[in-house]
Amino acid sequence: MSAETSLFIRLYRDEDVHKRVAAALRLRHFDAVSVHDVKLRGLSDEAQLAQAAADGRTLFTYNTADYVRLHFDWLRRGRQHAGIIVSDQLPIGETVHRLLNLLNRLTAEEMQNEIRWLQAFK
Repeated sequence: MSAETSLFIRLYRDEDVHKRVAAALRLRHFDAVSVHDVKLRGLSDEAQLAQAAADGRTLFTYNTADYVRLHFDWLRRGRQHAGIIVSDQLPIGETVHRLLNLLNRLTAEEMQNEIRWLQAFK
């Protein structure tokens, strides 16, 4: 991983999060794509995490239970991912606000193989 890619989190938004979240982050110059942008709707949670990991992107989802389970399963099996951010469903503005707080405080390197709760970034 290059020094540049280890600095900034590149976000991959799961399909359960509103489409406008990625667009709002891009307006603020963050690298954020949605499942809809890359035309990968309908894949399993495991396949979405695998896609995000292959692209070096941190996955953001409201599907906390499934992705917490996947996170620990991947760690147990020695699989690597670029991080997972989970959250309760929030209004779009609040979601973007908290994501901006997280993206401005953490590096991609700090997110490697980690799971973070968006509620910690009010």
